[in-house]
This record gives sequence, C-alpha cells and structure tokens, in this order.
Amino acid sequence: MPQQKTAWGRLPGYERKALPAFRGWGVMLGPGVVWLALAQGSGELIWWPWLVAKYGTAFLFLLVPACLLQFPLNYAIGRYTLLTGESIWQGFIRLNRWFALGLWILMTVQFLWFGAFVTAGSTGLAALIDFPVGWSQPAKTLFWSWLTIGVLFPALLVSPVAYRLIERLMGLMAVVTFVGLLTACSRPEVLRALPEFLRGLVWPAFPPFAALPRPWDPQDATPLLTAITFAGLGGFWTLFYSYWLREKGAGMAALMGHITSPITGRPEAIPLGGAVPEAHADTRVRWQAWRAFLCVDSAVGIGGNILTTLMTSLLAFALLYPQGLVPQEWELVVHQMRFLEVVWGPWGRLLFAVVAAGFLSDTWLTTLDAVSRVHTDFVLSYFPKARRWHPRTWYYGIVIVLTGVTVVTMHFASPAALILLSAVLGFIGTVVFTGALLVLNYVWLPRFLPEAVRPHPIGAGALGFSWLTYLILASVYLSLL
Repeated sequence: MPQQKTAWGRLPGYERKALPAFRGWGVMLGPGVVWLALAQGSGELIWWPWLVAKYGTAFLFLLVPACLLQFPLNYAIGRYTLLTGESIWQGFIRLNRWFALGLWILMTVQFLWFGAFVTAGSTGLAALIDFPVGWSQPAKTLFWSWLTIGVLFPALLVSPVAYRLIERLMGLMAVVTFVGLLTACSRPEVLRALPEFLRGLVWPAFPPFAALPRPWDPQDATPLLTAITFAGLGGFWTLFYSYWLREKGAGMAALMGHITSPITGRPEAIPLGGAVPEAHADTRVRWQAWRAFLCVDSAVGIGGNILTTLMTSLLAFALLYPQGLVPQEWELVVHQMRFLEVVWGPWGRLLFAVVAAGFLSDTWLTTLDAVSRVHTDFVLSYFPKARRWHPRTWYYGIVIVLTGVTVVTMHFASPAALILLSAVLGFIGTVVFTGALLVLNYVWLPRFLPEAVRPHPIGAGALGFSWLTYLILASVYLSLL
C-alpha cells in the first residue's frame, strides 16, 4: 500500500479502488432499523415519557429538533465509512492518535454502566410478577436481569454472524412496539389529549411563555439533558452506526471483512488500511446512489424514532400526567404499562412489561456487541502488538469481560441513576466528537478523494450547526444545575 504522511506520523495509506455499485434497497436497508430499535431503549420508553409525565408539554417542543440534530452526525459518520471502508474510530486515529485515545478512554468509562438498561427493562416484570416471592422490588428486578442476561449472552456467543442476530431481534421488537403504541394512541381517552399535546409540540410551555405545571427541580437538569441527548440514539451510541454500515458492506466497506466472521470466511480488515474511490466514469453516479441510501437509511432510524417517541409521550401526557404518575428509580417502566392496559386490560400490562423488558434487554445486547466491536477495532488499530491474536479472539474475549462488568455494575445504584451517569458522559463525548467529525470529513479526508465524491459545504454547515447547538446545550445544562 502507498504511504500517506500525516501530521503525527506515517500510517498505512488508502488503496484506490472502484466504488462498488449500490446493491439494492432490499439488500442494504437495515442499519437504520437497528439504530431505531436501539434508540427506543432509552429516549422513547424512559426519558421522554418521564419528562412529559412530570412537566406536561413544557419541554415537548424540544423533542423533534433534538432528533433532527442527529441527522448530520449520522450522515458524517456514514459518509466516512462508505468512502473509506474504515470504521469511524479508525478515522479518529488517523486524525490524531492522542485525541482518539482520550475519546476511547471516555467511551470506555461510559459503557461500564450499560447493564442498567437490563435492570430498567426488568422493573416492569418485577412489579407485575411476584417472583421470587417475598423479595423487594430492587431484588426482584436484579433477579429478572440476571435471568435475561443468562438467556441473551449465549445467543450472542453462538450466533455465527452477530450482526444478523442483532438486526433481526431489533427489527422484530421495533415492529411489535410500533403496532402496540399505535393501537393505544387510537383510544378515545388518549385522542382527547391530542390537541393540547400538539400545541405543546410546536410552542414552548415554560416561562416566559407559560408557567411550569410544577416547580422546577434543579436535579431534573440531568434527566432533561438525557432526554434531549437521547432523543434518538445519542452519545457514543451514535458512532455504532459506522459499524453497522461496515457489517452491511455499504460503499467501500464491501471490500472489508467482518470482525466476527469465521476464520474460513472473508478476510479480516487490515487495521488502518482502507480504500477510497478512484476517479472513474461511474464514480459520481454510484456515489449518488450510495448517498441516497445513506440519507434514507438514516431517515428510517431518525424518522421512526420521532414517531414512536411522540406516541409514548402522548400516552404519558394522556394517562400518566393527569394522575401525577412519574416513573422513578426502580420503577422506570412500571407506570408505562398503562399504555397497553387501556387496550387489552391486564394482558396489555403483561405485554408491555414483556416488550419493555425485551427492548431494553436488546439494548444491552446490541450495546454489548457494538462496544465489543469498537474495542476490538480500536485495540487492533492502535496497538500493533495486539494483532498477534485473531480479531475474533479479541471480540469474544471482550464480550465476556464486558458481560461480567455489567453484571457487577448494575448492582451499584438504581437503573435511573446509572443511565443518567452514562448519559452525561455520552453528552460530553458528543460535544467532543462532533467537532472531530467536522474536521475529519470536511477538512482531512477530501484531499484523498476524487472530485466526484468530495463533500458539499451544505453538509459541513449542517454538522457545524449541530455542534454549535450541543455546545449551547452544555452551557444551558451547567446553568440549570
């Protein structure tokens, strides 16, 4: 491979190869569905219903803009992978080794606590099923969490290609949740609240526009930040999109391998070895097709997330807010069981408890898989001596270690406290890596690309706007503490 000189040393350069042709919508769509389903595990089922249940429509007007802010991030992350075949973390390493190392350490700390999503999902089952008999709500929640991990962990280990398992599970859960929520939203008692809900969606309902329905609690600054940040995927979770695109073989990633592919399968990706499109007559046409796919796939995730978050927020406004029922600590999804109870009675409560447990447990499973991919990718790319072991050895070893870590850390505090801690760390990361995405995609990478695939200033402007907004949110968050 040719060598390219960077500001911090010499690295394996990019091979120039023909950009693969787009393989069709039916084959390629999928990463956005995983993105959507994973996003449903936090903002949709927990934090926006919590915020609406407590403060009504006061902050509801922030929901759609908060989701749309993530589109430029998704596009920039996907663009880098489609044009190089590399993961976004390999891009950060190319940009600056010390920056990438610091960001990786921050991400590592954040994901020490993601077992809280399993315990959050188990709160509904623990409240509904009195087993083990005589145990407290926290103890029963942890029991159901252990049981859930005991089922999901072996499924990940025995799946020949982990991404296929993740995509199918998350797609199924997304469909079940959507149908159930849509049915619940069609109930008369919910539809009566729709006009006021829609007014709050487009107009601020807090001072000086209106009085808050209850006094502001400074401790709610972190849940508010979490709801805004995770109105979508948010935090370091957003960077996983690069790996799902890579596993799907989108763009130049079709020339790379799978981290979890069998040893006899396709060759593994060479650390810090990517490929960029060569100047070819069909390059512009092919890139237009891939760019359209990237926009549509991202829109599937973000648009679906907006729709389902609006439905859970409407149900919270209609069913929880009038009664002052606010999800708390070890009961994060207990009150939300009323969402389907209005449709199917006690069976609806059970169905929601099972769906919530399944969704939030899938959030843990998908996060476990994605974080393990990131760590495997980063270690092999950053530390040359680590390449003495096969990538699959690293991947499955990290999966086992992270499972043990999350089983331990989910006992440290309530799921609400642990998810909020993770969200704050993720927001810090978002503020930092959004600026890096801007430099990587619109300053550093274009010099290696042919004219046909160089970025447009509109993309840089949109990503810069998102970055500025996150910086302003950070300032507002500090002022609310």
